[in-house]
Amino acid sequence: MEEGEYESVLCVKPEVHVYRIPPRATNRGYRAAEWQLDQPSWSGRLRITAKGQVAYIKLEDRTSGELFAQAPVDQFPGTAVESVTDSSRYFVIRIEDGNGRRAFIGIGFGDRGDAFDFNVALQDHFKWVKQQCEFAKQAQNPDLGPKLDLGFKEGQTIKLNIANMKKKEGGAGTPRARLASTGGLSLLPPPPGGKTSTLIPPPGEQPSAGGSLGQTAVAPSSGGATMSWPQPKPATAATADIWGDFTKSTGSTSSQTQPGTGWVQF
Repeated sequence: MEEGEYESVLCVKPEVHVYRIPPRATNRGYRAAEWQLDQPSWSGRLRITAKGQVAYIKLEDRTSGELFAQAPVDQFPGTAVESVTDSSRYFVIRIEDGNGRRAFIGIGFGDRGDAFDFNVALQDHFKWVKQQCEFAKQAQNPDLGPKLDLGFKEGQTIKLNIANMKKKEGGAGTPRARLASTGGLSLLPPPPGGKTSTLIPPPGEQPSAGGSLGQTAVAPSSGGATMSWPQPKPATAATADIWGDFTKSTGSTSSQTQPGTGWVQF
């Protein structure tokens, strides 16, 4: 044991009882019913400590802390600590005095929870000891540890559905594809200019024989819609009497219209 190792406390129980036990006659194990449970030989405090890989069960006085007996444990379960066959609150431990003398005594707890904590503290310590031994072996021989093989086994293949991946990434129905086709901009529908709008003739006028009132012009605010301008009627005898000599003096051009304009020049 190295001098630099520190001692840690694993468990402390305020009350434990010590019993003298008869020699074991057979290999069937110890039985607490054979002890004088109502007359313990000693009562005090139990403390479990660890120094390195060895755990120590120490029986101490409640008041002064003076050591009554000590049981070093280098393996659990083992001969240093044994459970009785007829109860979970009693154990047999092997104590040593430091001079090579050993003896087996019985210990017992009044509460089952204290006995459970005593058992678990020893189990956890030696579980830690086992892990430390495994880590030391792996550090000395790193090639002995298990290796993670991510390679393909012989004859093992994988299958990738690339056609399905391309369809998901560049499908026409996806928003990304629609944005790419329009340059990222949304286009408005064309204005409703497919139909030709017509003007209602004023009262007293009739449409021409062809069904149109005149020449067709494009309205500037109709978005491409067309409309018909009315054509003046040819001069009749009634209109000639109204204008009188004015029509005669101005010549025959006053009754003619400019083609395509729809207006009468005077």
